[in-house]
Amino acid sequence: MSKVNRYGYLFIAPFWIVFLIFSIYPVALTFYYSFTNYTGSGAAEIVGLANYKRLITDHYFIDAFFNTWKIWGVNFVLQMGLALLLAMIFSDMRMKLRGLAFFRSIFYLPNLITISSVALLFGILLDWQHGSLNMMLMKIGLISEPINWLNEPASAQISVSLILTWMWFGHSFIVVMAGVSGISKDYYEAALIDGANRWQTFTRITVPLLKPILLYIMITSLIGGLQLFDLPMLLTDGIGSPEGSLSTMVLYLYNQAFKYNNYGYAAAVAYGLFVITLIFSLIVFKGMYGNQRKQQGQV
Repeated sequence: MSKVNRYGYLFIAPFWIVFLIFSIYPVALTFYYSFTNYTGSGAAEIVGLANYKRLITDHYFIDAFFNTWKIWGVNFVLQMGLALLLAMIFSDMRMKLRGLAFFRSIFYLPNLITISSVALLFGILLDWQHGSLNMMLMKIGLISEPINWLNEPASAQISVSLILTWMWFGHSFIVVMAGVSGISKDYYEAALIDGANRWQTFTRITVPLLKPILLYIMITSLIGGLQLFDLPMLLTDGIGSPEGSLSTMVLYLYNQAFKYNNYGYAAAVAYGLFVITLIFSLIVFKGMYGNQRKQQGQV
């Protein structure tokens, strides 16, 4: 081995040492614990697949699974709807809007606020006795009495979804606009000459050419959505009230590990979450690119 090669291995050694200690080792240890009844103290006993059998029949985990999908689904539809609507407006050559950089900054600002600050802000706004939202709605006559937004399952889930939309639609908008800026203006000029309206231009030129960008946003949003934890944790009592409607999969995992000391079962929940995320990410990827390949094959 040459002296140059030895120095190369020496320089990358710190990264691999840190990576092995803080990434690979915890992942491997968690996998081991998922087959044990480890409670944080004493020796861990091997229980085989007992934790995984419990996982697939645990109605609390199943409820958390559907809660997570409801909250993420509403958020994703609204988030992408707003991002695509704004992209359609700002990419329209007929309107010739200016100040795109300014609007990008404004829309992205909520994404820079820490989640604890967001939870505190909306906890005050949604307070049913003194919250600004109830006061405003009562003043304009839309409601006759205060609504306890975070004390009813349906309104609590919708509230969290809307908060997430407010936080993340700016990020999606910037990513979409980055994709739009990479589309040749010749397509839009040709569509304008051919008499295509705004909707036709957007659906037949912009959206098809943005498919890789939309796939990226959907998969990253899916991964982040299935790992939803901090906002429900901070807005509620930490267990997903009311009536468990804000108990997400990661919040359930957290409580199993750090509230009930079921570290072995929590490890199984973590790997169950990994498998769920992987499966749905592959489904989304295959759904978007599988149809495209079929169409190319037919051509």
